[in-house]
Amino acid sequence: MKAEELDKLFDNGDDLLPHLDLSTAKRIGTQPKKINVDFPEWIINALDMEAKKIGVTRQSIIKVWISERLKIERAS
Repeated sequence: MKAEELDKLFDNGDDLLPHLDLSTAKRIGTQPKKINVDFPEWIINALDMEAKKIGVTRQSIIKVWISERLKIERAS
């Protein structure tokens, strides 16, 4: 299908999904990238306790908390 045909379908409000190959689709900017961060031992212990309380890993709680904080900062 040519781009012009796809544009017409979109402009008409037609469903585009049957015309797309979603098996190769990627969300831009969501690929993980490793970083190293050094924390004092008391912070690691506190993170581990909080993570254990809610049943997630240390890495997960760090990701969630940083994500939440970034959303707050973007909103202000």
